[in-house]
Amino acid sequence: MKCITVYTKSFEEFSDIFEEILRTPLAEDEEKVIEGITVSDSGEVPMQYIDRMRDKPEVVVMKVKEEDITIFQHGEVFEILIPEKETVV
Repeated sequence: MKCITVYTKSFEEFSDIFEEILRTPLAEDEEKVIEGITVSDSGEVPMQYIDRMRDKPEVVVMKVKEEDITIFQHGEVFEILIPEKETVV
């Protein structure tokens, strides 16, 4: 899964720019600033990371079911986990 890190602890700020984040193309390890908030491509994360984060009591887990997106909120960051599209050969 692709991980995009959003550096804010404010859910309101995060939700205001969420759709724009999803529309913004990011190269691996690239950072961009959207409405004053730093957004970074954090590369790929394994499924074990997702399982470990779900088990931590300090992590809030949110789900966008229609798009199979998982969002973690912890500390002063949000992590958006997006499944990679499979390419058909």
